Amino acid sequence: MDYVLGLGDDALVAAQRLAQWCARAPELEEDVALANIALDQLGAARLLLTYAGELEGAGRDEDALAYLRGDREYRNCLLVELPEPDFAVTMAKLLFLSAYQKLRYEWLAAAGDERLSAVADKARKESAYHLDHASLWTVRLGDGTPESHRRMQDAVDRLWPYTHELFEGDHAALRPQWLSLVTAVLDEATLTRPADGGWAPGGGRQGLHTEHLSYLLAELQVLHRAHPGARW
Repeated sequence: MDYVLGLGDDALVAAQRLAQWCARAPELEEDVALANIALDQLGAARLLLTYAGELEGAGRDEDALAYLRGDREYRNCLLVELPEPDFAVTMAKLLFLSAYQKLRYEWLAAAGDERLSAVADKARKESAYHLDHASLWTVRLGDGTPESHRRMQDAVDRLWPYTHELFEGDHAALRPQWLSLVTAVLDEATLTRPADGGWAPGGGRQGLHTEHLSYLLAELQVLHRAHPGARW
C-alpha cells in the first residue's frame, strides 16, 4: 500500500506545485501547458490514491487520503514538494521528475499487478509528453542568454542532490537509464551535469519532509477541512 501511496503522493504534490503557476507563467501558451501537465499529474494521483485506499482496506477514498492526512503521513519524494521561486527551477524539477516517472511507469506497465499496470500504461504516455516539454525549455534556457543559462544551471545544481531519493530500494536499477535521458538534455542545453556523491537528502518515503510540504498541504486542504463532508 505504501508503494502505491508514494506514487500517488508524488503526482498529487507535483500537481499542486505546477498549479501554482496558473496566471504566472512567462507566456500564455506556457500557462495553459503547465495547467494541463498539472491536470495529468492530478489524474494519475486520483487513480493511484483510490487504489491505495482499497489496498489499505480502512474505508479511505482518494479525498480522505488527499485532504485528511498530515505531512508525516505523506510518502512523496522531497523533490516534488520543494518551492519553485524561479521558472528555471520548475523546468529542472519537471525534467528530473518526468524522466523518472516515465521510466517507473514503463516498468510498472509490464509488472504483474493488473490494476497498477493499467494506470501506469496511461501515465507513461503523459510522462513522455512532460519530459519533451521540460527538455525543450531546459535547452531553450540553458543555451539562451547568459542570464537564462546561469539560472538554469543554478536550478540543476540546487535540485540534483534530491534526485538520489528517487532511486532508493528496488528502483536503483533505473538510475543509469535516467542519467542517460537527463544527461542528453543537459548536454544539448550546454549545462554541466553535477557530480554524484556528497549530500543526498531523503526521508520523504518515510514521512520525513521539509517544512515546505506543511505549507503546501495547508493550501491544498483548507477548503475540505473547513467544510468536512460538504457536497457541491
